[in-house]
Amino acid sequence: MKKTIILLALCSLTITAKSQNTSVEKSIFGLQTGVLGIWAYNETKLSNTIALRTEIGFDFGIWETTYYDDYDSPFLLTPVIVVEPRFYYNLKKRSKNSKRIDGNSGSFIALKTSYHPELALFNADDAPVVSDFAIIPTWGIRRNIGNHLSYEAGIGVGYSYTFAKRAGYSEDESGIEPNMHLRIEYRF
Repeated sequence: MKKTIILLALCSLTITAKSQNTSVEKSIFGLQTGVLGIWAYNETKLSNTIALRTEIGFDFGIWETTYYDDYDSPFLLTPVIVVEPRFYYNLKKRSKNSKRIDGNSGSFIALKTSYHPELALFNADDAPVVSDFAIIPTWGIRRNIGNHLSYEAGIGVGYSYTFAKRAGYSEDESGIEPNMHLRIEYRF
């Protein structure tokens, strides 16, 4: 009888462990870098599959637009603020297949909203900085390389609004805005 009770207790512990919810992390912090910038981010859990990503960083830019045609140095380093809800849609499948999901390693659909203020570093020609706001639906993946390293890639197309009048131009502009990124990250 003792053996049966012990066996049932061990089986119930195994069933309980298997029935836990697969979920995004409660909160993660990290640094990312890519070809065109460096960013610090936080992802906070909103539900088992949705995280709110907030990001602050610097976007490097080589500008070849009408705003900067009259200036010799088209290189700018501008701060960016990003708020991005992310839906991680394949965490259960990855967990079921014994693939890592720590650090929110999975595929996601996001709604990236970003704002570049009227500020730039390395603006040698004192070109007027044009701020913008963008909303871009994005599909992406994040995969772990080690315990703290991972990579992230994403692609999307959305809408941007440029506040050109503030910088002295005749009218503001809006249009289609692409988003492609490939980043390496260190997660704390």
